[in-house]
Amino acid sequence: MSSTQTVFRKFFVAAAVFVAISAVTGCHKKRSGIDPNSLGPAATTEGAAPTATISADPLAIDLGQSVVLNWRTQNATVVTIDGIGQVNVNGTQTVAPSNSTNFHLVAKGDGGTTEANVRVTVRVPVAPTVPANTGSLPGDMGTDEAFHQNVQDAFFDYDSYDLRPDAQTAISQGAAYLAAHPAIRVVIGGYADERGSAEYNLALGENRANSARSALIAAGVAPNRLRVISYGKEKQFCTEENETCWQQNRRAQFSLDR
Repeated sequence: MSSTQTVFRKFFVAAAVFVAISAVTGCHKKRSGIDPNSLGPAATTEGAAPTATISADPLAIDLGQSVVLNWRTQNATVVTIDGIGQVNVNGTQTVAPSNSTNFHLVAKGDGGTTEANVRVTVRVPVAPTVPANTGSLPGDMGTDEAFHQNVQDAFFDYDSYDLRPDAQTAISQGAAYLAAHPAIRVVIGGYADERGSAEYNLALGENRANSARSALIAAGVAPNRLRVISYGKEKQFCTEENETCWQQNRRAQFSLDR
C-alpha cells in the first residue's frame, strides 16, 4: 500500500469516529430536556389579611355635641360599624351619641377578618340634689346661671321633633330643678337649622318646643308655668355649614320667663 493510500485511510477512519461521537452527544442533550407541561399549575398565594383603624375627633364631648368618626382599611371588601351598619371601606361620618359609646369596626376580606375600636366619652351633667328641708323660698326665681346649669336645652335630629334619649335625660333633670323652684316660669324656644324654608322651620321649631313642653308636663311641671315660642331658622346659634353646627341649631331652649 502506498503512502498516499495510507494517509487517506487514516483520514477516513478519523472522520467516521467524529461523526459517531457527535451523534451520541446530540442524543444525550435531547434526552436531558424538561417538558414544562410536566410541572403542573403554578402555585398561588392567598389574599392578604385585612387591616383596619378607626378614630374619633374629639374623644370626649358634652351631651348633645357631635364627633367625627374616621376609618381606614386595606384588603377589606366588607366593613361594618356597630350601631351604624355597613359602610365604605374608607370614610368619615358625624355622629352624636347620647351616652358613652364604643364604636366597634369589623373588616372582612379574602384574607380573613380584623377588628378595630374607638371609645367616645359623653359627659352627662348631673342635676344637684336639693335637700328635702331646704327648698327655695316662695317667689324665688333664682339666677339665670343656676337655671341654665340645671335646665339644659334639648337637641333634636335632622327634620325631627321626636325627643332623643339625651333630650329626655336633660328634661328629667330640668323637671327636678323646677319642682324645687315652684315660682319659676319657663319660655321654651323652638329652633331649626338653616336648611328648608322659613315657614317649614317655624312649624318645625314649634313642634320641637311643644315636644319639650309635653315632656316637662309628664315629669310633673304644671302646664301654666310653661310658654312656647318658635324662632324657626331665624335665630342661629352657629352659622357654619356643617353637621356639628347644624346640630347646635336643632334644639328646644329653656329660659326664665320673668
